[in-house]
Amino acid sequence: MKNTTNTAEPKKKPDKVSSTTTRLQDLQIRRIKTALFFSGLFTLILLVAGFCYINDSAYAGTYNPFTLWGDVTRHIQFETSKIFFLPSVKYVIHIVSKVPETIDATAYFYLAIVGLIFISLLNGIIMFIARPISKAQISKQLQPLYNMAQTALKLSSEPDPISMRKGPPPGADSYDERQIHNLESAIDSFKGDVPDAELRTGDKDLQGLEDAINSLIKRTRESYSQQIRFVSDASHELRTPIAVVKGYTDMLDRWGKKDEKILDESIAAIKTETDNMNKLVEQLLFLARGDSGKTKLTYERFSLSDMIREVYEESLMIDQNHKWDISARDEVTAYGDTAMLKQATRILVDNAAKYTPEGETISLKAIIDKSGAPTIIVQDNGIGIAGQDMSHIFDRFYRSDPARNRQQGGTGLGLSIAKWIVDRHSGYFEVVSREDIGTRISIHLPLVKTEQMLA
Repeated sequence: MKNTTNTAEPKKKPDKVSSTTTRLQDLQIRRIKTALFFSGLFTLILLVAGFCYINDSAYAGTYNPFTLWGDVTRHIQFETSKIFFLPSVKYVIHIVSKVPETIDATAYFYLAIVGLIFISLLNGIIMFIARPISKAQISKQLQPLYNMAQTALKLSSEPDPISMRKGPPPGADSYDERQIHNLESAIDSFKGDVPDAELRTGDKDLQGLEDAINSLIKRTRESYSQQIRFVSDASHELRTPIAVVKGYTDMLDRWGKKDEKILDESIAAIKTETDNMNKLVEQLLFLARGDSGKTKLTYERFSLSDMIREVYEESLMIDQNHKWDISARDEVTAYGDTAMLKQATRILVDNAAKYTPEGETISLKAIIDKSGAPTIIVQDNGIGIAGQDMSHIFDRFYRSDPARNRQQGGTGLGLSIAKWIVDRHSGYFEVVSREDIGTRISIHLPLVKTEQMLA
């Protein structure tokens, strides 16, 4: 079947799509031709205008071009000449108050023709030289694109015949022109606005490049969808506190000026919602800076036990409605950004406090797990997490119960921030939860290497 297909290929009509190099070269050559044409035309107009101006001003006795243009009438006469059978050229100018004057312009006329022929030959030489130079420049500019294509082919499961060739790395002209045409045709016909659309050329040799491009398209779509969802969720989260602030502002405007009870209630509500908005914006900025790579982490060796003790002591001061327990008797050493990991731990502690009834116990631990890696554990006796929500708890803005979270003042971003921090430390989460029993969340950090221990 393969041999039959190859035999039939030469009978196909030539592909009308030119290669990228050829199209760019033709575009550049057309620009050069256009520039040379208009430069020659401008030169011819300048020569004719100069000849007319010199003779008209001498005849009329004035150098004002506007006067010459309006008062002088002019025309050309061709007369038969016996010299080389070429006609002679006469330039006749006339003003009403003067006798017409005839000027022999034969030499100037034929000199202009010779000049135009010379310019045309010069333009032809320039085009002859510019074509290979243009092709070389364009091939050099497109070399990174062809290198990318070659790398994508090498990554495919199919053996790349181009990479198997001996000699220097192939350039733009080393690829099969038909394959480039197939790829360009597929790209031209690709419909990016169609969901799940993929690039297909039908060429087995380009399978690796197809897979690489389709994978890039898929990741781009997922990233774009995530951004759209993120913006939509952020707008939704900000809309509620803004509406509350507006409502209390309107109430203040109507009755709050005279009623101190309404005044106090409105001020308290506006302060609360302003704090919520401020917290939400700060978390949004943290994630935005993190996604863009602007958040820099400072890695160092530190005592994980001391960090847990700090969080424990802060929790005792901040929240006296719960019982707090700590287990950090042994010295546990970790390697990472102390402030960031403390922030991640603080997020877990805050979540545990929100969903644990008053008087219940929340435990903090710094231990070494079975693999010898430093581990942070936050455990509570709260309401737990439903089974269908377990796979979504780290999603941005996800809430299993939006009304309850709104009452608790949550934004749905805390665990997303904690996950971002742990991911940057090459760690992972372990979550065990049962509804109405409690939740245990563990942060497993990488093993501390010898060189890190000495840091």
